[in-house]
Amino acid sequence: MYLIKIAEINEEIRDLEVRLIGDDNEQLGVMSGKEALALAQEKKLDLVKIAPGAKPPVCKIMDFGKFRYEQQKKDKEAKKKQKSATLKEIRLGLNIEKNDLETKSKNAIKFLQSGDKVKVSLRFKGREMGYTQQGFEVIKKFTAEIEGFGTLETPTKLEGRSLVAIFAPNK
Repeated sequence: MYLIKIAEINEEIRDLEVRLIGDDNEQLGVMSGKEALALAQEKKLDLVKIAPGAKPPVCKIMDFGKFRYEQQKKDKEAKKKQKSATLKEIRLGLNIEKNDLETKSKNAIKFLQSGDKVKVSLRFKGREMGYTQQGFEVIKKFTAEIEGFGTLETPTKLEGRSLVAIFAPNK
């Protein structure tokens, strides 16, 4: 089928001469616009201008309603197949134990394997803000745990009271 942006249909086509393509994709040659419209109406189909910039413009005889329906169906199908990467968040604490870190990293690995990005945030509470260097070390340990499954997309940075790092899945 043609990927066309339809400009004019049936009576809207006011060109004196058009190159006509039949409903079975055969070239019918150059003829007047009125003759082409009469041919289309005789077959109970629509006359659609598919190449308005050509000399003379190219028109095709087709069932325009059916064409639009199939085009919408294709667009809908293409939209279904698109996968948008969502951002999943994993929250860590400054004093997280080894087993808890392993559990969180396993969850992050699951997310990365399913094609999602993972945002790891480590929130500092109260006086913990004085120990930001320890926070960077916790993020480093987490990075080592998920090393084969994701890559660090944005480097670890301090945003307010949180350390944030974003991981993207490996290709």
